[in-house]
Amino acid sequence: MAEGTDGGENGSRDQSSSDEAALSARLGSLDHRLSKIQDSRKIGTDQSGTEQDTAQARASAMAVGLRLSSELVAGVLVGAALGWGFDRLLSTSPWGLIVFLLLGFIAGVINVMRAAGVMAKQSERL
Repeated sequence: MAEGTDGGENGSRDQSSSDEAALSARLGSLDHRLSKIQDSRKIGTDQSGTEQDTAQARASAMAVGLRLSSELVAGVLVGAALGWGFDRLLSTSPWGLIVFLLLGFIAGVINVMRAAGVMAKQSERL
């Protein structure tokens, strides 16, 4: 009986060691698959981060463009309104509108250059 008991214990030890080996192999396989998934997600995250930066840069450039165009249009419209007003007050029909329209255009261009930073660079050179 002692021999039967010893044989049974060795059999269960062999079986438990083979179960542990199989479990260890499964854990290694799972770890390998998880690392592949994490690497693919990191690559996807990195790409979406650069895409997001690009989208923000485009939106920022669009905002700057709209601001610069509105500066120019506002200058022209204010000049035209002032010229029309002076024409109505002083009865100098087209001359007030023409002069102030040109002045508004010049003021708009100067505002655009100032907003874009061109004027600051020119004043540093002088």
